[in-house]
Amino acid sequence: MLPNADSIARTRTSGKAPEGRLPVSEEQLRTAPSGDLFGLTQNAGMGWRASEIGRDPFLIVSTSGGLRDADDSPIALGYHTGHWEIDKLVRAAAETFTANKALPFAVSCSDPCDGRSQGTQGMFDSLPYRNDAAITMRRLIRSLPRRKGVLGIATCDKGLPATLLALAGSSDLPGVIVPGGVTLPAPGAEDAGKVQTIGARFAHGNITYDYAVDMGCKACGSPGGGCQFLGTAATSQVVAEALGMSLPHSALCPSGEPVWFDLAKRSALALLNLSAKQIPLREILCDKAIENALHVHAAFGGSTNLLLHIPAIAHAAGLRLPVVEDWTRANRATPRLVDALPNGPRNHPTVQVFMAGGVPEVMLHLREMGLLHLDALTVTGQTLGQNLDWWERSELRSATKQRLSELDKVDPDAVIFGPDKARAAGYSSALVFPTGNIAPDGSVIKATAIDPSLIDPHNRYLHTGRARVFSRESDAIQAIKKKEAGGIEQGDVIVLAGCGPAGTGMEETYQLTSALKHLPWGKHIPILTDARFSGVSTGACIGHVGPEALAGGPVGKLRDGDLIEIRVDRNELSGSIHFIGTDPKQQLAPEEGAAVLAERAINPILAPHPNLPADTRLWAALQAASGGTWAGSVYDVDKIVATLEAGRQALAKKRS
Repeated sequence: MLPNADSIARTRTSGKAPEGRLPVSEEQLRTAPSGDLFGLTQNAGMGWRASEIGRDPFLIVSTSGGLRDADDSPIALGYHTGHWEIDKLVRAAAETFTANKALPFAVSCSDPCDGRSQGTQGMFDSLPYRNDAAITMRRLIRSLPRRKGVLGIATCDKGLPATLLALAGSSDLPGVIVPGGVTLPAPGAEDAGKVQTIGARFAHGNITYDYAVDMGCKACGSPGGGCQFLGTAATSQVVAEALGMSLPHSALCPSGEPVWFDLAKRSALALLNLSAKQIPLREILCDKAIENALHVHAAFGGSTNLLLHIPAIAHAAGLRLPVVEDWTRANRATPRLVDALPNGPRNHPTVQVFMAGGVPEVMLHLREMGLLHLDALTVTGQTLGQNLDWWERSELRSATKQRLSELDKVDPDAVIFGPDKARAAGYSSALVFPTGNIAPDGSVIKATAIDPSLIDPHNRYLHTGRARVFSRESDAIQAIKKKEAGGIEQGDVIVLAGCGPAGTGMEETYQLTSALKHLPWGKHIPILTDARFSGVSTGACIGHVGPEALAGGPVGKLRDGDLIEIRVDRNELSGSIHFIGTDPKQQLAPEEGAAVLAERAINPILAPHPNLPADTRLWAALQAASGGTWAGSVYDVDKIVATLEAGRQALAKKRS
């Protein structure tokens, strides 16, 4: 570890200055800020050609992570495949800027892996990270004062929402999002969602040790891209395109493939075009774009985590935040038109959704239904309606579908289909927002992900069972894995409380839902929690229960053995979750149950996790003052300042 003299013997103490002259006039020397001039000096110092250092700068902000050698072998790993390859997109975009006489700059703010964090305390930083990254990205954007536009390149669960927030909060500039794409499936292997359940399945003897360790190595058919299912990462890509912030047919592009590189180049050209035409993002990201995104989200059956991200994007752009009524209206009007993991029934991987036509193909159906604002402007510089006219008659549309048929023997119309086929097949809309005496502020369930065998002839899910209350996800997963007495039994209702923002940073609990999905009796176990779920979660899992337990919510007053009634109507898109007493023979009316809960103290097992980071505690307090999770877990500066000022005055009055 101690140095020898070899390296110092080769170390210089001076170097050769760059050749050339600053491309500035005498007037610029007199009047330009010193930062502009020193910026040119820095450009030359980094080796750019002196004659070109004064070109218009364009910034590329990415979530690139890890370090690869020239032959693509890893030198230092990234956290996940989603950011492992996107430095190649950065390079392709930068070369395009240079070839078009612009000056590219590239910075990165990498992102965590929710899959890597599942079941660990790393999940305490997952959702709070989104705000931190968006702030950092916006600071980086502002720190290049002369930038003419911003290209955001990102892929996964928190990195892409953060990038969307960063560009939405910089909407005075031209901006384009490049979705970083998806991982290819591997023939004969499990997908990246199912493979996360090998521990639970092995514990119950459903798979062998050899099978588990074999499958655990083979889920990724390519080294880059977001997971192969329509989780939060893939849904965020879909939403970016639906908002008009990405080029047509960009979401879910297969990472590392020729079409993926082409996307980066065309996105750079689109940004140059927006800059030349002086079209800032505020002309694209508008209320109509938000409404379009809600309908596209419903048509895809997207992740419930977008309930946190779309309002946050709207807030960053200074737009009206969508509320529960907006989500419900969009879902009632829009049947699910996509068969993709994890919604089924055939569970096509996301690359097949892309090859079946992706977002523009779905939008053609939504256009026929009259659900889109076709006059909304997009980053092509044209309206959504003009983009769809191009897509409908494009050679690309027919070529992608033909390629899917040739390679995978899959009918594109079985992946993306029209509303008549969707309704005939019983593909109801995805999201339902149950309320009740357990969730007076609301909750959310992806109703399409409930096992079909549990749905009655009226398209309803009805369940009454006894509560098994946990305050730690680790305790709940151990109870699921446990075979002997004390384990979860068929018909129980798992209640995971105290895991909202104040308890664990509103952790994601895919470890539970994935285990139940792949256990034979797991479909009979619903989950209620004030935490959230991965976009790949399936089953009767109800999250975002509000108010959260540690804010006095009734969910925090439940006890083991309490009877819970769950009703979800997939036709009416309505639902309820009620505490109905403790005696099956003398069930309480919802109002009576509410009165009992009101008299109860909080369950004594509930408390903030002792290892909750101070950073996350601060995030929880700030987002609570800003409206909480149903407002997108944003930082509303005016509300935070008002709350702090009221607290300061109250403390001053108390001292006096």
